[in-house]
Amino acid sequence: MPRKPTDWRKRFDTAKPPRTVVLHTDFAGIRAGAVLYIASPGVIANDISRVPAGETRSIERMRHELARKNGATATCPVTTAIYLKVVAEAALQDLARGLPVGSVTPFWRVIDPGGKIANRLSCDSEFIRHARELERAGEGTEHGFQT
Repeated sequence: MPRKPTDWRKRFDTAKPPRTVVLHTDFAGIRAGAVLYIASPGVIANDISRVPAGETRSIERMRHELARKNGATATCPVTTAIYLKVVAEAALQDLARGLPVGSVTPFWRVIDPGGKIANRLSCDSEFIRHARELERAGEGTEHGFQT
């Protein structure tokens, strides 16, 4: 039986709220005893949206800044990767539904076109490169681009 397509907007909207936990064992390169911030798709989308058009940030920088803002030692790399995919796929679905580029989360500012997460998205890496180029040229939200 074929799988039903994922409703990324629903996954975005129904995700658990952000929280902090103290690690009792080492996890994903983070030592036991560390305060770990676990974000949500909404937190990640808001953080990405604050990156100025035409600029990019690394996922590591985003995780570091989220941890600092939330009084944690680190931000969970596993849930961050999962939620980045949720944010990106929800944005791609919104674009496919006809929403203008300026009203979706500009995930291309954080997801590297050559990175692992980009390879797992329903768009190709060229989409991310193209979006970055349009924004650097000041054309991203004015003229839009094709999904």
